[in-house]
Amino acid sequence: MDANEVNKVAGAVLGMLTLAMGIGFFSGALVSPKPLVKAGYELPDNTGGDHGGGAGAAPAAAEKAEPIAKRMATADVAKGEASAKKCVSCHQFTKDGKNGTGPLLYGVLMRAKGAAPAFKYSAGLSGKGGNWDYAALDEFLANPKAYVAGTTMGFAGVARADERANIIAYLRTMADTPAPMPQ
Repeated sequence: MDANEVNKVAGAVLGMLTLAMGIGFFSGALVSPKPLVKAGYELPDNTGGDHGGGAGAAPAAAEKAEPIAKRMATADVAKGEASAKKCVSCHQFTKDGKNGTGPLLYGVLMRAKGAAPAFKYSAGLSGKGGNWDYAALDEFLANPKAYVAGTTMGFAGVARADERANIIAYLRTMADTPAPMPQ
């Protein structure tokens, strides 16, 4: 191979490298990714510790919400029924329904906590005491793990206060005699 052939091969290789580098710069200028402001995303604190009324983002949202009585006055049962569809994988709502992974929710409003017939509750809920009134259901739906330490319920909670009120309004209709509205 003479020197002219070597120069042709070297020129071709250098030309291709220059072309590839130029395409890289050009495509980088066309499509530039936005820099991250903060790496990753924040996870809720599910430790269940008692740090001023609970842990995580959902209880903080519940503290800033209007009182449940005020939200119940404008709650929408139809929207609550639609929102409650996420619960049907574990719960049933009908009068003749059965316990599943979670207890039957027909008549849950004003029922004693941990008292669904023939359902084995986690120890944290069995010893909670009291009834599922409007405020208790609202707090539980906001963050079940913060409300009942050691619950086996895997649901993260409903962050929006208006959506919780809609679900509770729907649960209110799921009873032989609906509970009186909160004052």
